[in-house]
Amino acid sequence: MSGIHDIEVVVFDVLGTLVDEPSGLRAAIREAAPAAGDELLAAWQEHIEAEQARIGRGERAYAGSEVLDAEAARLVAGRAGISDPAVIARLATAGQRHPAWPDSAAGLEQLSGRFPVLALSNASHAALLRLNAHAGLRWHQALSSADVRAYKPAPEIYRHAVDVAGCAPDRVLMVAAHAWDLRGAQAVGMRTAYVHRPVGDPPAESDSFDLRVDGLAGLVTALTAS
Repeated sequence: MSGIHDIEVVVFDVLGTLVDEPSGLRAAIREAAPAAGDELLAAWQEHIEAEQARIGRGERAYAGSEVLDAEAARLVAGRAGISDPAVIARLATAGQRHPAWPDSAAGLEQLSGRFPVLALSNASHAALLRLNAHAGLRWHQALSSADVRAYKPAPEIYRHAVDVAGCAPDRVLMVAAHAWDLRGAQAVGMRTAYVHRPVGDPPAESDSFDLRVDGLAGLVTALTAS
């Protein structure tokens, strides 16, 4: 935990790090199709990942998370035999209702009293606004992929966070449960903290992050200890 004392701004990934995205999607899918299995959840996630990757490769023009979620909802609805437009429309807003991890609200509350806290997400501003309210989270400002029309791990989105933070990249700490996300932050000079979550992307042996913790309590301790 040494060398973490000179952080000025803390930046949090949201999906998977602060909220349990798979559980939120699973609940929304089962609300629409009670007999649904996890194959529909997998189909949703695979569509989002594939389309974000296509956008990253320049094979598709940027489309916001609402567009991709609506596509995933129609895909899932088609496979589940759902044709009711109202049900499909509600399913498309699943990303606004993910549950927070048990330590997220308290951890953010403690850190936001000591540091400027940014959310940095591939979700849209509209989704982040509603997700913030639904999950009871607190951050000072939410940054979206829509701001730079690129999805993480594109370097533009991390540079945007550094620009908003208004300090040197090595004074900005990126916190995420996804090693791929932290590698993207490292590439632009940000400091990094891996938080273990059951649905995250764990570090490889070759990864060297500034901090690794089991939850936000450990992060709070590392950043606030005098």
